[in-house]
Amino acid sequence: MKYLYVFVSLIFLSSCFGSYTEGEYYFQKQDYEKAVSQFSKALFINVTDIKALHMRARSFEELEDFVSAKQDYEAILRLDPHYAQAYGGIGKLYWKMEDYVNAEIYFLRAAQKDPEDFEIIFLLGRSLIKNRRFRQADEFFDIAKRLEPEDARVYYYQGMARTQKGDLLGAAGSFNMSLKYDPDNLSALYNRGIVRMLVGHSTWAVEDFDEVLKAKPDHVEALARRGNAKINANDPSGCQDLQDAANKGSWYAKMWLERCGK
Repeated sequence: MKYLYVFVSLIFLSSCFGSYTEGEYYFQKQDYEKAVSQFSKALFINVTDIKALHMRARSFEELEDFVSAKQDYEAILRLDPHYAQAYGGIGKLYWKMEDYVNAEIYFLRAAQKDPEDFEIIFLLGRSLIKNRRFRQADEFFDIAKRLEPEDARVYYYQGMARTQKGDLLGAAGSFNMSLKYDPDNLSALYNRGIVRMLVGHSTWAVEDFDEVLKAKPDHVEALARRGNAKINANDPSGCQDLQDAANKGSWYAKMWLERCGK
């Protein structure tokens, strides 16, 4: 009888292990419904399996079943109140629902539990921007840079935060670094052009807007701002840029057309 009990236990353990492994397989294949099914089988055997709960929550998240995902993350926190990634997971759910106030709260809790998790720190910085807390966002992006010093996204969003808090030279430096690691980021190039124009480097701004327009000729706002930057640099062709942009509906261009006597 004793051996039968051991044999049955081994079958259950094997079944649990197989279900979790199969769940990971389906998750990697982006077949999230089958992944949920397999992780649920693993949890039927062991309801306190935090790894299975986490992966099932991630699967629910991909299926946009945010209610079920949140329930699994909360179950994890009942088992382990220090599990940073569960707080981060709930933060991401709120982010996807565009509830940035609660997203910030949960990302901050996650960061307190695990200050070395790059994704948590990065998303906390982004949520702080959404909530117009630009100084704090800048500070957390500094931490994110220490964790991943070659991630172009960190420098880009730090540039946005610094622009909003009025640190234009710092913003220009951030956009420079973003473009160093991701030269094809047109948004970083465009925003660097704006910052350069604001700090009086209009010739360099024109160069940035030129590059944006080469890659995306229909970028009306880049055309408008190039026109204004050209006028600042005493290039009369800027008036034509402003006129063309105004004809295409740019309010910025219409606002500055008076510089051309129109």
